[in-house]
Amino acid sequence: MIVLSERDVAALLPIGTAIALVERVMIAVSRGGATLPLRTIMDVGGGNRMGMMPGALDEPACYGIKLVSLFPDNPKSGRSSHQGAMVLFEPRHGAAVGMMNAGLLTALRTAAASAVATRALARPQASRLAIIGTGEQARHHLDAMLAVRPVTELSVAGRRAEAAAAFAASAAERHPGLQATAGTDVAAAVREADIVCAVTAAAEPVLCGDWIAPGTHVNAVGASIPAKREIDEALVVKARLFADYRPSLFAQAGEVIGALERGAIGKDHVAGEIGEVLAGQVAGRRSETDITLYRSLGIAAQDLACAAHCLEAARARGLGIAAPLD
Repeated sequence: MIVLSERDVAALLPIGTAIALVERVMIAVSRGGATLPLRTIMDVGGGNRMGMMPGALDEPACYGIKLVSLFPDNPKSGRSSHQGAMVLFEPRHGAAVGMMNAGLLTALRTAAASAVATRALARPQASRLAIIGTGEQARHHLDAMLAVRPVTELSVAGRRAEAAAAFAASAAERHPGLQATAGTDVAAAVREADIVCAVTAAAEPVLCGDWIAPGTHVNAVGASIPAKREIDEALVVKARLFADYRPSLFAQAGEVIGALERGAIGKDHVAGEIGEVLAGQVAGRRSETDITLYRSLGIAAQDLACAAHCLEAARARGLGIAAPLD
């Protein structure tokens, strides 16, 4: 087995590479090229959880499981909220051949998935980006959005004014020419945005449909269990809604589940999976005034595609630590 650290994953998986990998695998998922049991989440005390995400891909042929701890308070001590390991197996004999840091892998594949959806659904000229949240995912989403759209303006909204200001200042420093503003008013931040990325740990809606202007594309990323709702029902109802994977959407997206139970929408309100849009099977944006919504839950196929690439690249570059298991 080859073991890869966070530093190794960072070197092997630049955001552009992650975007290309996720785009290919989402098409494969929608064509039936993956086995994706729904993730299992268990409480480990103190408001913390552990998630288990198994899956298998036809191409590249591999299977594996991501074991990830979700500790919401970790950022207070400078740690990622996602800690864990991705384990890869080879399909010929079933041997474990790779293990790597799952925190950065998760952050990169999640931002890459939003970038894939944005490239498929946002207006080509979209240049005004709003990010709701100031943590690790906010940073990676900024890089991902810049990779797929000509973003020149950034509006950041966070719970704490100082955190939002610090993120905006860092963004402007890392990306010369980017005009960045910050505050705590989400409605003001998104009012004139072309692209909105909601990447918070909120349990109740922080983004409302009434605030979103016609033509906007929204990536809703933060809430990954049915008990949490980062966006309100009004946004679900008014938007052209796309999923990463329908079974995940109907089982884990709280605001979609609620809207279905109350009869606000039917299952046919879901326009399609993003892989179907990429493959030309489903129309994405149909007009300049469509509000498009990508409800990201994150699926094991994304982790597997990125992890398989990292393992192959590590072997080619001599990175990682070899840990014999026999």
